[in-house]
Amino acid sequence: MPDTPTFGRYAEIPYDQMTPEQKERYRSLIETRGRLPGPTKIWVHNPKLAKVAGPFGAHFQAGQYSLSEREREIAVCIITSKWHSAYPTNAHERRGKEVGLPADKVEALITGLPTSFPDEREQVVYEMAAALANGRWVAQGLYDR
Repeated sequence: MPDTPTFGRYAEIPYDQMTPEQKERYRSLIETRGRLPGPTKIWVHNPKLAKVAGPFGAHFQAGQYSLSEREREIAVCIITSKWHSAYPTNAHERRGKEVGLPADKVEALITGLPTSFPDEREQVVYEMAAALANGRWVAQGLYDR
């Protein structure tokens, strides 16, 4: 049994063993995000990364962006599954269903199968996320639009 709590393959740093810089970043992350779930705790190991990633990540919390929760989950499911990120793909597969995306649509999103959405905004988000995930924005000149 390890002396420190673990999450996956790394050992969490107990607060009382953090450097002053790590403590400062930890407090800042808690302030901007409200909590520090497992995957983001690793940022505390690198205070310079936490200083940039923390505020950047805060923009993707509910209420901080113009996408609906369904639109957000469409994009996140596509991107995380494209990069074979098991933890976030699993979490957002569940979240997508919680916000009302049909199970068959969520399955298509995470397996890379084509699908479509009757809502025009959701369809645009789907097409843009798919293009970004596949690197087609450069080849098709989508970055100019």
